[in-house]
Amino acid sequence: MEQITVIGGGVGGLTAAITCAERGANVRLLEAHETVGGRARSTDGEYKANLGPHAIYRGGVLWDWLCERSLMPALAKPLLTGVRFHYEAAIHRTPPLSLIPPGLRLRGRMAPIDQDFRSWVTDHSDARTADMLSSLAGVYTFHHDPGELSAAFVWERSQRLLLSARPPARFPVGGWSTLVDALERHARSLGVKIVTGERVDELPGSPVIVALELRDARKLLDDESLDWPSGRTVCLDLGLAERGGDPWIVSDLESSGWVERYTAQDSSLAPAGEQLVQAQMPIRPGEDVDAAGLRLERLLDASFEGWRERVTWRRRQVMDGRSGALDLPGTSWRDRPAIDRGDGVFLCGDQVAAPGCLAEVSWASAIDAGVAAVEHARRGGLRRVA
Repeated sequence: MEQITVIGGGVGGLTAAITCAERGANVRLLEAHETVGGRARSTDGEYKANLGPHAIYRGGVLWDWLCERSLMPALAKPLLTGVRFHYEAAIHRTPPLSLIPPGLRLRGRMAPIDQDFRSWVTDHSDARTADMLSSLAGVYTFHHDPGELSAAFVWERSQRLLLSARPPARFPVGGWSTLVDALERHARSLGVKIVTGERVDELPGSPVIVALELRDARKLLDDESLDWPSGRTVCLDLGLAERGGDPWIVSDLESSGWVERYTAQDSSLAPAGEQLVQAQMPIRPGEDVDAAGLRLERLLDASFEGWRERVTWRRRQVMDGRSGALDLPGTSWRDRPAIDRGDGVFLCGDQVAAPGCLAEVSWASAIDAGVAAVEHARRGGLRRVA
């Protein structure tokens, strides 16, 4: 069997390499940085802030794949209290009561692919309800207006992630680096050769799996068709001195923002006596980053009393095209860039043609890419024998 090269050592690349190695392939993984993990790795130091993924969701391909291999890290469950909602310029302990009847009517319905979410909800309720349900989806879309996305895309995820009677989110204790480390150990145990500090500027011989962000894959493959909508948001990570009464979650039902205190379920993410808060605010078209950052800080002003005087650590970043795929009306995951690029080149990542929510897409596409690459490698070996 021909050697399979995987370019990129994020969770997609590691999963693709493991998939190939489990099928008997000789696998080489090339990572440009000195450590693997990509956006899945948490920050080093006393504050374990996630760069990309935050939660593992029960019932998805990621959950099943990790359980089958005994790779699931220790997990923290979500809290049952401490959720707040921002609307009418104030923080509330409950969402507007007007959201409940439409939510019950829509629950279990199949939303259309070719209609935007806002107009679909409006057809069954009113414009205010549609706006609030749209903003509620900001946590997993990182988009300034989730209401303009495909109704099927938004509603499927909202029901599963936000409106389920049994919340599916689970959080790796100690941050996502614990999961990355487990994946790396498993890959090496299967014989995967991991080479770090190796930047690839030219595509090696096939079979090859490109496990890069879509913009980097587009450049490497010289393929302008590798494009798909994604979110653009400003993210603020904060270490705060502890204070009683701080909320766990604040969902902004006006601007699609989201604030979460991750030490509420995992105290190991910050030093004793401190809390780790991560917040995001989608950037509107034509808005600069600082303006979006000010809107986010105003949300924090309303949510965390005296937070500015309690800051012990702070980091701001902009996530542009790095927060998963967004499907516009008339499109679904099947319309995204294909995994099989032809001539023994395969693509995986969170914006390609695979089902799932957020990081689950990387896993699903990596598994498919790995299986396809092995089949291609076997065919190549048979041709040489013949």
